[in-house]
Amino acid sequence: MLGNNQDAEDVGQEVFIRFYYSINQFRGDSELLTYLTRIAINLSINELRRRKRKIFNLNNYSKRMEISNEPNFLKKIEINEFIDKAIMNLTPKLRSVVVLRFLNSYTINEISDTLKIPEGTVRSRLCRAQEKLLKVVKPILEK
Repeated sequence: MLGNNQDAEDVGQEVFIRFYYSINQFRGDSELLTYLTRIAINLSINELRRRKRKIFNLNNYSKRMEISNEPNFLKKIEINEFIDKAIMNLTPKLRSVVVLRFLNSYTINEISDTLKIPEGTVRSRLCRAQEKLLKVVKPILEK
């Protein structure tokens, strides 16, 4: 969600601090992992709002990026880095469903429970995110 290990570690610590102070509010309606994930997403979104700047200007980057003629291994690393940066360019709402679905292997139902949004909303956000990512990544993958 944050694209930076240090920020993610800071938010991770804050998650457990928030959980400790809010344990009395945990009703047990969902699994503990769902509750913790929701706290983590909320704190990540708050952090992104605080930054109020784009981490990466993907449009300029996509014009400049060229995959070198190095072995396939290096190409895969570059493509993975490019995809990570493309994900970081998504809005927090779209990024959260992408991260939960494709990086954490959550089901649509689990994402719905975690984010407290309808399953249809999860599906539409995933679809929009995939369309945006495909527009950016497709030219690179075709090279």
